[in-house]
Amino acid sequence: MQSHLPTAQMWTTYRWVTCEDGVFFALRLAGYDGASRTKCSVGKAGMKAIVYEQYGPPEVLKLVEVEKPKPGEDEVLTRVCAAAVNPLDWHFMRGEPKALRIGIGLRGPKDTRFGRDVAGVVEAVGKNVTKLRAGDQVFGACKGAFAEYACGRERALAVKPKNLSFEQAAAFPIAAISALQALRDYGKLKAGERVLINGASGGVGTFAAQIAKALGAQVTGVCSTRNIELVRSLGADAVVDYTQADFTQGERAYDVMLDCIGNHSLEQCSRVLARGGRYVMVGGSDYSVSSMLVEMGAKLLRSIFTGRTFSTLMAKMKAEDLVALRELAEAGKVTPVIDRRYALEETPEAVRYVEKGHARGKVVIGVA
Repeated sequence: MQSHLPTAQMWTTYRWVTCEDGVFFALRLAGYDGASRTKCSVGKAGMKAIVYEQYGPPEVLKLVEVEKPKPGEDEVLTRVCAAAVNPLDWHFMRGEPKALRIGIGLRGPKDTRFGRDVAGVVEAVGKNVTKLRAGDQVFGACKGAFAEYACGRERALAVKPKNLSFEQAAAFPIAAISALQALRDYGKLKAGERVLINGASGGVGTFAAQIAKALGAQVTGVCSTRNIELVRSLGADAVVDYTQADFTQGERAYDVMLDCIGNHSLEQCSRVLARGGRYVMVGGSDYSVSSMLVEMGAKLLRSIFTGRTFSTLMAKMKAEDLVALRELAEAGKVTPVIDRRYALEETPEAVRYVEKGHARGKVVIGVA
């Protein structure tokens, strides 16, 4: 039986994004952790970058001139052409929930660089880097992606899809990795199975719908009225308009449920989860931590008799998964949905828009 039940600490941070190690989730997803943080040093040449020196609203984000970083032994220095905004960015910006500050700074951010998703051209590599070289066009995760240059570990980068622009490639990393790992690794999705994606028009959801179709699944997407045609265009076989119907009250049973919203209890979701079905939570929860823990415990006991599994995604940024996504993109099976584009100096407005929670697909930042 699959065992990915969260700890109390994880659920404390879960309300806003899935996590792997409690408050350190974003560090892991971006390709580094508390034990092996980015080791970029700084050089003499200057560059423009978005930084934040205190927690707060988008106004704390400032475009300033800073020193250009130099890659560590295992790192890649990338000239950033485009970056993308994720929900975790505004949580870092606000330092919320407060438990997050244990990892990133109690009184203010320890690292003032901002942004993770990136696409660009390799400028230089550390002596231990073997798979990438100067001039390669790459996508993946770097610390401080909202800048003209950023460093990242080789294991969190890969050559970008040839058929995509830098802006399109930048939309992939965190959202697409989350969708892929949730469906393939946690959901164990197989060809011919039925999958429901709650939040199919969001950053993770738009990738999940396409990846599920590429895996041969029958896809049902849940979204609002204005996004029905978008979700259908991504390959969904059926669409549920949540303003008109509650998917947990439907007649159809699903083999896999990918929940990007968390606006229904597990009890409600289990009504439409087939025997042996797999529920994967990817983001959000509108009910309390304590009730969720109690419910997860009850579901664990019931799963022994029904074969159902309930898990939370703990995504990891892996170069091999970026390669898998590149292959899907180059085969024309996955294309990012870009809602809005902003310039580097407009990053505060881009983050403000994403923070509202109504973006369709991804929001990208053009840098070069």
